[in-house]
Amino acid sequence: MTLTETQIQDNYNELRKIIIDTFEGDRLTKLNEMYDDLEDRMVVAPASSVEHYHNSKVGGYVEHILHVIKFSQQIKKIWEDAGASIDFTDEELIFAAMHHDLGKCGDELGNEFYTPNESEWHIKNQGKIYNVNPDIEHMDVTDRSFFLLQQYGIKYSKQEFYGIRLADGMYVKANEAYLKTSMPTMMLRTHLPIIIHQADMMATYYERDMWKTGNKKDAKKVEKSVNKIKQAVDTEVKEKFTKSTDAKDIFNELFGEKKW
Repeated sequence: MTLTETQIQDNYNELRKIIIDTFEGDRLTKLNEMYDDLEDRMVVAPASSVEHYHNSKVGGYVEHILHVIKFSQQIKKIWEDAGASIDFTDEELIFAAMHHDLGKCGDELGNEFYTPNESEWHIKNQGKIYNVNPDIEHMDVTDRSFFLLQQYGIKYSKQEFYGIRLADGMYVKANEAYLKTSMPTMMLRTHLPIIIHQADMMATYYERDMWKTGNKKDAKKVEKSVNKIKQAVDTEVKEKFTKSTDAKDIFNELFGEKKW
């Protein structure tokens, strides 16, 4: 489901408002500086490259970030109501949710991360709407997120580090060292990364469902339009050539009855 220009702008304004309402002091100043610099790319960036992944559309990145922020707050409340220990602040939760995919906004040189796919075949047959920009230096998305933050001198807490670093959970092999250990001293000492991962997964599946729903609605619109055209053509043919509704009569009048 594509976003309108108004929706794209409203989403970005909402994200900037969350920044102003959540952070303060030097960190707020540096965050605003980074978001000012990245705005042109960030506001139109997709969240993924393939349509059946999640939010592979113009403005998809910001919408995805808003979903993860919202869902992480809801999941945190569920954990809290269940009696779990909440060992992080709301600011840390929002910071981690907001920047877990920051690397998808491109690099510090002004290069965007995703570029539109020019291959109609790949778009039609594989749903691959975007490609990773060949001009951008290779770097893992999470690593690029940290790199961009340090480029602007934006500090983050240990909890925020874990929240961003492990947002992809076991989908990233490197995370196994943090998540697949039986040693008590090596186990995570904060629930923040688990909550961020759950929120990210929830947002991903939610956005995929929205894509499926949008496709079904589009398919129904097309089918409805096609049926209207068929009915109009059928009516015009019948009125023009015959008063009969019999298919054989219509065929004979259109093409002539063959004598053999």
